[in-house]
Amino acid sequence: MALQNMSLVISGGSGLADIAESARMAEAAGFGSAWATEFYDRSATISLAAMACATSTMTLGSAIAYAFGRTPLVWAAEARDLDELTGQRLIIGLGTGTRRMQRDWHGLDGEHPASRMEELVPLIRRLLRLHEGPVHHEGRFYRVDVRPTAPVGPPPRIDLPIYLAGVNPRMVQAAGTVGDGLIGHPLFTPEYVRDVVRPALGRGAEIAGRDAPVPIASYITCSVAEDREAARQAARAVVAFNSTVKTYRVIHRHHGFESQAEAIRERWLAGDFMGAVELVSDDMLDTIALAGTADEVRARFAERWDGVYDRPLLWPPAFLGHDGVRAVVGAFAAGG
Repeated sequence: MALQNMSLVISGGSGLADIAESARMAEAAGFGSAWATEFYDRSATISLAAMACATSTMTLGSAIAYAFGRTPLVWAAEARDLDELTGQRLIIGLGTGTRRMQRDWHGLDGEHPASRMEELVPLIRRLLRLHEGPVHHEGRFYRVDVRPTAPVGPPPRIDLPIYLAGVNPRMVQAAGTVGDGLIGHPLFTPEYVRDVVRPALGRGAEIAGRDAPVPIASYITCSVAEDREAARQAARAVVAFNSTVKTYRVIHRHHGFESQAEAIRERWLAGDFMGAVELVSDDMLDTIALAGTADEVRARFAERWDGVYDRPLLWPPAFLGHDGVRAVVGAFAAGG
């Protein structure tokens, strides 16, 4: 396990100062990249700016930023600025969120997200080349007519990598068609990646006429503590929360966990959060997540996850804050 191939997801619940410090700590330990999250209370792009100012060599990415929450022009402008700020260390990771998020958070209809993404990403790339001339686009989802009224310089990179998040085969295929990589979900498993994700990515790459495999950067829920049961309970809470979303049920179905996931959802929606967490069995937990002592987590990673992803994104439970990040960094730095 080469530490420079490892990545850390830094959730934003603990504030920008802790986000920056977590990125600095991961870089100092030898991690190859750190990734910012986005939610209703935290901007991935602002988090990336904070991380950029605290680091100098590691790759920085968004896992994920909501693709439809900004216009194509704003995305191109923010990507240009962030790539300059990071010294061309940036990967933009875009995701749709669930249909409910699209409707309730962003005021969209939530329909045809994969097709919308397949239109958005090439349009962002065109807008990154605005220095070459005006951009006019009349599409199914977007209308853009940008004619610069002042000189526009070239961006730091016109080939800035854009990764797309996907869970269901159609969205994964879209990542293979228009993305430079896929960001996988925390519920992904090695078996789901082998049986569903890589074939869907391959179909997308074939549509685009690509020869090289599309890289995968994917979350792995990772909870580390000296108290083994405390670490596993924290990871159970993350798995339970993610299992409440029906959009992700395709992964549970692949492993025979569908009825378990439905029971978790029912408990969660009824307000019985602890009851929902307790329904995450040891089998379900160890199929999906890494949880336990530092030695146990390192050994389990080597046994089950090493080589599954081009960039494994270790994700400490967000509610553990900076302590959770420190524990994961310490565990893998000690073994690297």
